[in-house]
Amino acid sequence: MKTQLRSRIPWQEKMNRPAEPRIVPVPKKWQRQYGTGTMLIATPKLVDALMRKPPSGKLVTIRAIRERLARDHKADSTCPLTTGIFVRVVSEASNEHLESGKKRVTPFWRVVRDDGSLLEKFPGGVQAQAKFLRKEGHNILAGRGKKLPRVKDFERSLICL
Repeated sequence: MKTQLRSRIPWQEKMNRPAEPRIVPVPKKWQRQYGTGTMLIATPKLVDALMRKPPSGKLVTIRAIRERLARDHKADSTCPLTTGIFVRVVSEASNEHLESGKKRVTPFWRVVRDDGSLLEKFPGGVQAQAKFLRKEGHNILAGRGKKLPRVKDFERSLICL
């Protein structure tokens, strides 16, 4: 049984911490994968704004979020590590809102990996994300072995950011 991570600081507070995006040189150890140039270190608010874009029945990938952030800030790339952390912060903060009875929240369940697979670190894991996506009309293919469940024909549902 998977234990649920509990933060001492409420996720909403982490979302609302004042922060400015920064542009830094691509770290040497990442230059092979991301090339040389500049890398954006985004903020949870910037990530949240893009996670709110897909309407019901549509999806967005983490890569599309990173590419749009880089384009908007005139950087060559966006840090995948911090973006992943901020996607998690946004999802947990949104889940806190859901649990408190709010209806209009960031639809974090519409974010998938680049191959359409679900994100195990979202609140409730892949089971909860699959439940939300099924309600919006998506078919979920079961994972096998170490492969995670994924959205069937997810490419048809992707939006362009």
